[in-house]
Amino acid sequence: MAGLPETGDGGSVTAPPSTREGRVPVATNESRARIDASPLAPFADLWRHRALLAALTRREIESRYRGSALGLLWSLATPLLTLAAFTFVFSVIFRVKWGDSSLGHGEFALVAFAGLLIFSAFSDSLVRSPGLVLSQANLVKKVVFPVQVLPAVILGGALFQLAIGTVVLLGIGAALGLVPGITALAFPLVLLPLLLGTIGLSWIFSAAGVYFRDLGQAVSLLTMLLMFLIPIFYPASAVPEAFRPIVELNPLAVLVEETRAVLLWNRWPDWSRLLWAGLLGWAVAWGGYVFFMKLRRGFSDVL
Repeated sequence: MAGLPETGDGGSVTAPPSTREGRVPVATNESRARIDASPLAPFADLWRHRALLAALTRREIESRYRGSALGLLWSLATPLLTLAAFTFVFSVIFRVKWGDSSLGHGEFALVAFAGLLIFSAFSDSLVRSPGLVLSQANLVKKVVFPVQVLPAVILGGALFQLAIGTVVLLGIGAALGLVPGITALAFPLVLLPLLLGTIGLSWIFSAAGVYFRDLGQAVSLLTMLLMFLIPIFYPASAVPEAFRPIVELNPLAVLVEETRAVLLWNRWPDWSRLLWAGLLGWAVAWGGYVFFMKLRRGFSDVL
């Protein structure tokens, strides 16, 4: 991953200076120490390495656009162009509407775009996870480095793009008459289960990817299929009655629908569904962290 410390000609890792000089600090962690499996262990670990996490996340974001003429402006251009393409395809070519609602063709593109924002933040992190530790073999073997922060770094980069996309969504939505109300303040609560579940799965896939090198291709394929199995380009009401319980129990589908509710429909989220998604997200985050820390002990032997 771009932005991480590089090895020198002699193969040894050069410890970077402090963040005050714009460099990444090296945090210490005992890879052979007893694993803390308490319910809050994943979050305490990330908080303990928050300075390193912030520095690496900043470098991750900057490295995406380094060397390009527009630089970080691409982070704004990407969602704008995506929304423009959606509007053209759904409004001009297909001329579709969202179910039985009174939304026009242009608003359909906004509704689909809102769902795609959530899914993209999820999929971007998952697709990169299986090769994450493999790409940082020198850090795993040569320096005492908290490898468990790497999945959080790529999630931070995905959240930055999600934030830019959300600003574009709200701005264009307001221009089309879908003015966000006070319910938009609940959006961070909708994102919380997404963060928990995504970081947990990223820990699982990044650890398993060290031992199963084909995992990256499998995750990419499954992620692409998943995009069509959740209500991004169609309303949940369009799903046949026999399969609708599957959608109702899919936490990602719940988060997509609740995002539209708070940002576009001016409705408060369904708190019971959000609580279910949050509890499941916490369980995945905790299980993923423990799984990663257990498998981490053998990383240096495999790499």
